[in-house]
Amino acid sequence: MAIMITDECINCGACEPECPNTAIYEGGIEWTWAGGTKLKEVTLEDGTVIDASEKQEPRSDEFYYIVTEKCTECTGFHEEPQCAAVCPVDCCVDDPDHRESEETLLAKKVYMHGE
Repeated sequence: MAIMITDECINCGACEPECPNTAIYEGGIEWTWAGGTKLKEVTLEDGTVIDASEKQEPRSDEFYYIVTEKCTECTGFHEEPQCAAVCPVDCCVDDPDHRESEETLLAKKVYMHGE
């Protein structure tokens, strides 16, 4: 499953530099698929192909947020999600709405970064 940041976030920013996928962004900041990955273009669920460097709308205006589609729970990089490991208020938690197998998470890592 992906990790999410709850509204208990104190906006300390400790999590952001720890993410190997650059899936964590400060509230109000636009994000890109290309950030922290090797992606040049992305095919969205509806079949639309976009430039991976195209800016996307922030997922939160108030708190740090995690782009679920880029989160691999640090699978293939670390033993545990690094955002959760460094969060001083334990607001980086499993997202019950986005459960993925280890196999899926590894495939996502390979898709974004190559072998």
